[in-house]
Amino acid sequence: MATNPPTVFDLSPAEKLQLVEDLWDDLAATPETIPVRDWQKEELARRKANLLANPAAGLSWDTVQQRVRSHHGR
Repeated sequence: MATNPPTVFDLSPAEKLQLVEDLWDDLAATPETIPVRDWQKEELARRKANLLANPAAGLSWDTVQQRVRSHHGR
C-alpha cells in the first residue's frame, strides 16, 4: 500500500510561516524577475502623482504603524 508523500498542507503553522518567509526572501532577492503588469504600473503612477500633488494626504510611517497597532490592539 503506497502512501502519499507529505505536502505543504501537512506542515505545522510555524513551518508554513517559515516557508512563506523563505519564499518571500527568495523573490525579494531578484525583484527584477517579478513581472509587473501595465495596470499595476499605471496605478503606481497615479498614486505617486496624487501624493506629489497633495503631499499632506500622505501619512508618515510612524502614523501608519500607530493606526495599525491601535486598530489591532497591539
